[in-house]
Amino acid sequence: MIYLVVPCYNEQAVLESSDKQLQSILTGLPADIKILYVDDGSTDKTWSIIQANQRTAPDIVHGIRLAHNVGHQTALLAGIETCVDMAEAIITLDADLQDDIQVIPRMIEDFYEGIDVVYGVRRARTSDAFLKRWTAQVFYRLQSLMGCDTIFNHADFRLMSQRAAKALLSYPERNLYLRGLVPLLGFHTKIEYYDRLPRMQGNTKYPVRKMMALALDGITSFTTRPLHWILIVGFVFVLISLCVIVWALVSRLKGRTIEGWTSLLISVWFVGGCLLLALGIIGEYIGKVYAESKHRPRYHVMETTY
Repeated sequence: MIYLVVPCYNEQAVLESSDKQLQSILTGLPADIKILYVDDGSTDKTWSIIQANQRTAPDIVHGIRLAHNVGHQTALLAGIETCVDMAEAIITLDADLQDDIQVIPRMIEDFYEGIDVVYGVRRARTSDAFLKRWTAQVFYRLQSLMGCDTIFNHADFRLMSQRAAKALLSYPERNLYLRGLVPLLGFHTKIEYYDRLPRMQGNTKYPVRKMMALALDGITSFTTRPLHWILIVGFVFVLISLCVIVWALVSRLKGRTIEGWTSLLISVWFVGGCLLLALGIIGEYIGKVYAESKHRPRYHVMETTY
């Protein structure tokens, strides 16, 4: 038994077509495969379409409806948690099917050969706009620089065995970044490369604001290195200030003091900006500790098609 977990948020424009494509590829695969759609608090007809698809193929299609929009990462986890006890393996992918579903048979073959986690990785980002491609590469390199175990050009298209999925669910974090958590599991892994397809219809559910938030979660959830950098910068500024103090005292004793308005203005603004940046980084970590300490439920299921 293998489950495809497909999170959906306002995907009425593509969901019917995506469901047909997914069901068509299931024919002939050497496994009993079911599709689990996770409606992440959609405000359009997404849930109605999921219900209609389930009535058409009750043995294949299932769905759960979350009571509130909790975000892509939490919706993925909700789907995994729902079917983990019934599935020998779970494949996660987005509803727009920009991730090439022709890779799914190869993933299943890898699973039968003993691989616990199969990553779907894009061969290239040539289809992306320059800004998105450049920022993505900077983000992946920044993660590597900070010591995070990351898979370049991998999103959330992956297969996990049941034991890998259960290991993932044992992590109690509320600030989820699955692309960083899965590599921490340590099971047998493999990469399957594919070319990302253009979106069929509708708009992306990951605008710049959400991508920036995900990137911030990806960095602050897996490393404290920015805090160490703040400490180093603090020491540097202390050394600079000592040098400036010595220079100022020597100039005073030699009678060569001047007004120095420009240097004073620049130094005040620069140091002030660094302090605000440092406080912001510390605040992000404190905010995460606060969110984790409340132990609130990640999501609530409002309705299912089972």
